[in-house]
Amino acid sequence: MVFSSLKFVLIFMPVFFACYYIVPDKWKNAVLLIGSLSFYLVGTLKTPYHFALFVLSIIVDFEVGVGIEKYQKHKKAILVSGILFHLIALSVFKYSDFVFSQLTPFIPKLSGIPSLGLPIGISFYTFQGISYIADVYRGKTKAEKSVLRYAVYIAMFEQLIAGPIVTYYRVKGSLKSRKINASVVLCGLGMFVFGLGLKVLLANPIGKLWSQTLAIGFESVSTPLAWMALFAYSFQIYFDFFGYSLMAVGLGKMLGFKLPKNFDHPYMSLTVTEFWRRWHITLGSWFREYVYIPLGGNRCSKARNLFNLLFVWLLTGIWHGAGYNFLLWGFILFLLIATEKYLTGKFLNSHPAIGHIYMILIIPLMWAVFAVSDMRELGVLFTRLFPFFGTGALSIFKYDYLKYLKEYYPFFIVSVLFSTRLPYKLLERIRNSVLVPILLLAIFSASIYCMYKGFDDPFLYFRF
Repeated sequence: MVFSSLKFVLIFMPVFFACYYIVPDKWKNAVLLIGSLSFYLVGTLKTPYHFALFVLSIIVDFEVGVGIEKYQKHKKAILVSGILFHLIALSVFKYSDFVFSQLTPFIPKLSGIPSLGLPIGISFYTFQGISYIADVYRGKTKAEKSVLRYAVYIAMFEQLIAGPIVTYYRVKGSLKSRKINASVVLCGLGMFVFGLGLKVLLANPIGKLWSQTLAIGFESVSTPLAWMALFAYSFQIYFDFFGYSLMAVGLGKMLGFKLPKNFDHPYMSLTVTEFWRRWHITLGSWFREYVYIPLGGNRCSKARNLFNLLFVWLLTGIWHGAGYNFLLWGFILFLLIATEKYLTGKFLNSHPAIGHIYMILIIPLMWAVFAVSDMRELGVLFTRLFPFFGTGALSIFKYDYLKYLKEYYPFFIVSVLFSTRLPYKLLERIRNSVLVPILLLAIFSASIYCMYKGFDDPFLYFRF
């Protein structure tokens, strides 16, 4: 079940929130947990062991947290055992298929091993579990004594599948008691509808250009069309994930939780470093707090700092997926960020025009490596993007982009506009106007129509 589906919007949400608001406060956690587990169960009906793994992860984290606090002499060993549990589970379910595929030419028998599949949201609930037991170990928070409250923290359906990644100490107060009023609920509902619109009305349609280009094949497109498709994917992944995060934060408000902001206009950045402070903010914060700083951060020698950066960005790449392209993607990000840190960063930040031009080029190329898992196809794509290094694709299919430009230019204009702060500043100025509910109703109606017509593509980040 996804947020951008009729099943969720017209069935799950009304039924769940009716129950949630009706019951007394002391029963709200129980209703939220039942609803969240039901939400997750729907997506694991064909793979019940995925659901079992999820429940087991909750139990293990809870017991590890209690054990760390109770057995201080052995707390490090208990912490390590909890982290190993998560890393082993993540490795088996997320990376084993890729490893077996690479080893099959040498060990043919591996081809007969059935795929375990990728449990929905495993990367996200793994990180939340690790952050919790790490914080208990460091004394940053007390171990949760209620299984129900801890299970709610991990299982909350609004952020379970694709974040934002929420640390326990930020929401522990709300797990015990939370106030819900009409104005907050309406604000959350508005955020949900707006996020739904970004996903259904913008990300999905502009993403069709990337899908069409893949269907045609990179060998058969011109340089302008290759660039258009790559910009389309860049907008698709942004509004897809930003839309989801906005819906998650909105649902959190409706439940009485304040979830952290996950995006801050990343495409307005002047450097790659700034971009990753603005994109998937909770993931970047997680790596900084639980990996980069424990390694020594930047309070060390230049060589050690470069190693820390390399380790974090390779880990970031691997976290996103099992494939050589993700490893390459992480390495490229390391090179860019390290270069900015020690060479070009100050110049780019002090010359905004050059910084924006630099990012307009870098962002789609960065997503190209992320999106194309086949290394040969990735190579072909780059020969199309830069024909002077390849076969002259600029002239071979030089007019093919005109057809797609006529079809997609309105989506490009709107995407560029909503990548800036301008529309959000305008919405903020008229937030108390009658125009806002009218606009939200129009967005909701159009989204429902598109979903009814079958335009409810899964969120891209569900695969991670």
